[in-house]
Amino acid sequence: MEKSKLVLYNTLTRKKEEFKSLVPDRVGMYVCGPTVYGDPHLGHTRPAITFDLLFRYLKAEGYKVRYVRNITDVGHLEHDADEGEDKIAKKARLEQLEPMEVAHYYTERYKHYMTKLGVLTPSIEPHASGHIIEQIDFVKRILDAGYAYESNGSIYFDVEKYNHDHRYGVLSGRNLDDIVTDTRQLDGQQDKHHSYDFALWKKASPEHIMRWPSPWSDGFPGWHMECSAMSTKYLGEQFDIHGGGMDLMFPHHECEIAQSTAALGHDSARYWVHNNMITINGKKMGKSYNNFITLEQMFSGDHPALEQAYSPMTVRFFILQAHYRSTLDFSNDALQAAEKGLDRLMKGIDALQKAPVSVNSTISAAELDARLAEAMADDLNSPIVISILFDYVRLFNQLSDGQQSLTVEEKESLLSVVRRWVFDILGLCDEKATTSAGKDMVTPLVTTLLDMRLKAKSEKNWALSDEIRDRLTSIGIRVKDRKDGYDWEIE
Repeated sequence: MEKSKLVLYNTLTRKKEEFKSLVPDRVGMYVCGPTVYGDPHLGHTRPAITFDLLFRYLKAEGYKVRYVRNITDVGHLEHDADEGEDKIAKKARLEQLEPMEVAHYYTERYKHYMTKLGVLTPSIEPHASGHIIEQIDFVKRILDAGYAYESNGSIYFDVEKYNHDHRYGVLSGRNLDDIVTDTRQLDGQQDKHHSYDFALWKKASPEHIMRWPSPWSDGFPGWHMECSAMSTKYLGEQFDIHGGGMDLMFPHHECEIAQSTAALGHDSARYWVHNNMITINGKKMGKSYNNFITLEQMFSGDHPALEQAYSPMTVRFFILQAHYRSTLDFSNDALQAAEKGLDRLMKGIDALQKAPVSVNSTISAAELDARLAEAMADDLNSPIVISILFDYVRLFNQLSDGQQSLTVEEKESLLSVVRRWVFDILGLCDEKATTSAGKDMVTPLVTTLLDMRLKAKSEKNWALSDEIRDRLTSIGIRVKDRKDGYDWEIE
């Protein structure tokens, strides 16, 4: 299969570039995963679904993809990357648990909800706590290169020395003067040469639970170190794509670039790809702002900001309807529109499956596939992909009344194209057909009632016919009468 010419927006160069893998037909992709100290929330879904889409698309194009998504279970500090208490250690202390108990519990919760959202398991999902040796070795390489120094048992990256030889700020566009101005005065700054230097290794205070022996002290790695060490271990010193949320550009990804360049002599990633944020009332959704909605609350509807429960596929469709580089503002209206749109798409696929065949075709599978491929290859333009699919749903709905026609062969080709794009690449599914019990309970119940209504109409029992229709309408199911029976959809 000939590959589409995928164009990605490279955050490092600030322009769209044609994607070319480092090794032909193989892609190495590293994405910053969650910090597992609390339940996953709606904000976590944006990067997970964005890079799941890229993962699925690359595989569908015939690439062999090694997708590495890390789990941060140590080294992510409360105030910033240098100071404060590790978030997982803090949670463990407050709840009188082992830190790894906290990390394991929330890691499993994260995986559970990602599965519900249709997010595929990465090729490798390494934990920061399982790669302390690699992180210590990486720190040694930076020290040997002369871009770090020891201070009271901690190791700090010498940003000024690095900036003299390279440039600190290539990803975010910041310069050192701006960083000096924006740097807050925090405890422990006296150990650094400069306020903007960041920790590669931190000496643990006596009360700090998570600690490991190192040549410098019993301590723990800085937050940025895990990604440099683990991406190098599993993808090599240079790999294709590094992804994550836009909020990680500075300082996290900026520090990664500096660390890798200091240790290896070059940046590891060839393409930097960042998704934008989910906002609520124009403000980033996240735990630090206390404005988040957990996925458990999304799926149950148990949150003051929610008018109803929303299914996992509704949430996924809501995210895919916006381009990954644009902001996406939470609202009940937008989620309800996504719910209706997803139902419309699935009804359209069902209409195609049930469509009669003819001796000629007025709908082209090849044309649909080409339009979808062109849209997705243009920087993963999922909103345009969905818009094109809706254009064809309208045509599929016209098949039953003869306004459009399909041959047997074209119908099978169309079904293959639609299933590939909707189910395999967009990662959507028909939730009616995939309930927790493995059965669709809604369709047979509605069908039974509508069959009763058909019988009532044939017996001219108009009162019962109208009552069934009105009762279904009251619970959000719209009935459409047709010459050959009926159709229905969830409003």
